[in-house]
Amino acid sequence: MTSGRMKGLVLGVLMALAAASGAVAEPSPPGDVPFGAYDPGGDFADDKVPVIEHLFLPWEDVYLPSLNEADAYALARHRALLVTLEPWTWSRSERNTPQHLRAGIASGAYDANMDSICRVMGQLKSPVTLRWGHEMEDKSGQFIWAGWKPADYIAAYRRMITICRKAAPNIRVMWSPLGDAGMEAYYPGNDYVDIVGISVFGLQAYDRAKFGHDRSYLEIFGPKYARAAQFGKPVVVAELGYSGDQAYVDSWNNSVRVTRAAYPNLVGVVYFDQREVYPWPENFGLPDWRLANRVIK
Repeated sequence: MTSGRMKGLVLGVLMALAAASGAVAEPSPPGDVPFGAYDPGGDFADDKVPVIEHLFLPWEDVYLPSLNEADAYALARHRALLVTLEPWTWSRSERNTPQHLRAGIASGAYDANMDSICRVMGQLKSPVTLRWGHEMEDKSGQFIWAGWKPADYIAAYRRMITICRKAAPNIRVMWSPLGDAGMEAYYPGNDYVDIVGISVFGLQAYDRAKFGHDRSYLEIFGPKYARAAQFGKPVVVAELGYSGDQAYVDSWNNSVRVTRAAYPNLVGVVYFDQREVYPWPENFGLPDWRLANRVIK
């Protein structure tokens, strides 16, 4: 399928879901770009705007019925599912090392994990997009699949996506770097990507300390979008969060869903409505992106 047809398909699904969901209402940001959320606290449960329900799963020690529960939740709200599948266990284990993961994928030790999860995804009633091994160019050390040699990551990604598409041929696949410089080295090829995701976070305290001013949404998003759009695929902000004083949050809130001619490939933004799991560098702690806590008094 050509990138233009794929973009049209993705945007068509999202807009159809948006039309079915009803009128615009808070707490979603204002605008026309299709919106979704990772929302474990249920802040968007009764919001009619979101058309994407995001969830995170490990591929080990996973409770597979949670996918069916998420499917029912999404169907009741006319939402598509974005499933971020993280190739590790959330339990403390010696399995959580880059070396163990790389060797295991190459040997086929994790083929069954991928197959079993994707078979369930293939049976869900909601439209499903798989996001596997995200933010792979990040070298901070928080993810054991990130910062690998590009060839190693690409081989692993292709193997896993091939398995998943065989088990669930109806799903779409999102390749989702942070969006930083150098991400293109990890691109697995057009045949393995339907959508490109990026991550965009704004932390006012970090902006002021590192850049000397409050960075706008477009200041951070723009360069990431340019890197993502070069592949000719639809682009989604797969993780979005912002935290600061009221003026900072309002500025971001009023920007993230605005349709702009300069970003024709953008087809969705997905808010990360949770406290940060991993500390930001240089003692900036765990930013809280949740709606109730993102405004810093």
